[in-house]
Amino acid sequence: MTPPLAAPSPASFAVDEAAYVGLVEQLVDARVDSIGALGSTGNYAYLSRSERARIAELTVEAAGGVPVIVGVSALSTRDVLAHVADAQRAGASGILLAPMSYQQLTQEEVFGLYETVAAELSVPLVVYDNPTTTGFTFTLELHGRIAELPNVASIKIPPVPTSPDAASAAVARYREHIPANVTLGVSGDGSAAAGLLAGCDAWYSVLAGVLPRECLALTRAAQSGDHATAAAISHRFAPLWDLFAAHGSLRVVAAVAEELGLTGPDALPHPVRCLDDAGRRAVAAALDTAGVSRG
Repeated sequence: MTPPLAAPSPASFAVDEAAYVGLVEQLVDARVDSIGALGSTGNYAYLSRSERARIAELTVEAAGGVPVIVGVSALSTRDVLAHVADAQRAGASGILLAPMSYQQLTQEEVFGLYETVAAELSVPLVVYDNPTTTGFTFTLELHGRIAELPNVASIKIPPVPTSPDAASAAVARYREHIPANVTLGVSGDGSAAAGLLAGCDAWYSVLAGVLPRECLALTRAAQSGDHATAAAISHRFAPLWDLFAAHGSLRVVAAVAEELGLTGPDALPHPVRCLDDAGRRAVAAALDTAGVSRG
């Protein structure tokens, strides 16, 4: 469950540590299974090494024993390894790595990145497959090769289709290449229910960083095989999923956090901008439709 980063000052880009710790503590109170720090919602790409190391330390400290997965992605292998060292030093229970690039990477270059990083780890590694953001598309064969590396524990896969049959087929295609000891975690909150019901082991969520109880309810329903409840909860949030698709989940979840009083205004690092007034009104209406209290 990944809390968004709180950065109130566009001029200084300073992280609001108090607000961030409050977000982490809310996840702990909700009894989430794990906490993600410095993923895409955590704006890792906009932070310096020292800022990222500090966030890793704050998260582990505030998590109170809940496992913390820390993102370590960077443009160069050198910098990835530096972030790995910082995350492990902070006490991370796992790391999350996407193939971030400026020059378009080949399949072999990405395998080499994971091979190098896996050899340096004392904690599990989550492979972050996020083609919309990174511009890199994993082949199933590449996933299979990486999954055989030491310490690889999970793959955060892209959204699956919302149709039950199509979702099951998508998950089955991954399973043809991925060993059973490596878990599959669905991303793309709008397809979370479909992915979990189709056999994904986890949900790597955006919205759960600010609404953990609602997202846990969906997760537990799907894990217990309660298709109707999982689908109903997801349907309540359909207007929010539509906003994710229209504006990007980062901007929308930042607006949700502000609407709920969890962060201050203008919390995203420039040049990324928060939603305009019309977008914020749409977020407020979506929260009303979902029955989320803002009192």
